[in-house]
Amino acid sequence: MSQPTPAALPPAAIAKALAIAIVSTALLAACSPADDAAEPAADVPAVAPTPTAADEVAPEPATPAPVAAGGTVGGDGSQIVLDTLTEADVTGANLQGELACSFSEDGRPPLLHAVGVVGSQDPAQGVVKVAGYVEPVRAPGGFDGMTQNPTFTGQGKTIRIEETGAAIGGGESPPRPATLTYLRADGASRTLEGRWQCGP
Repeated sequence: MSQPTPAALPPAAIAKALAIAIVSTALLAACSPADDAAEPAADVPAVAPTPTAADEVAPEPATPAPVAAGGTVGGDGSQIVLDTLTEADVTGANLQGELACSFSEDGRPPLLHAVGVVGSQDPAQGVVKVAGYVEPVRAPGGFDGMTQNPTFTGQGKTIRIEETGAAIGGGESPPRPATLTYLRADGASRTLEGRWQCGP
């Protein structure tokens, strides 16, 4: 049997064939690679950018306590000034006691002078000269309380004496190497090296 030629097809068959061709072309266009490329890849994880040195902020260093001239540390930064005591300073203080102790630097006149009564619990009485002003200080335990690492207190101040070595030389009351640490009420401090000597 011979196949019919296109001219022999009825108009309805031609129309149906054209409709199938148009739908097929539309479906192919809808599934083209261009559409696939337009959609984001949902399976690809987002990658955070690597931080650079400019992004990192170093922590600020702790601010050191201010250090004033003369070795004063902390407080408002002003210097703790201890002057040597004159004989008139000590006499004018009218200190009451039997035996004395004093702190001095390199054989100079004392920076602190105090007296106390042996075997007494009455506080030892002393004086220091701060920035030109003679000021009173006290230590518990009388004279005996001053012989080993005493602590003196006064208005706005605490003064600690700490022996740092053996007695120097002989005699009844040889001096000992020691430090004097002056602590001010605002947190400032200053430590001096010298000698602590107690006795007649």
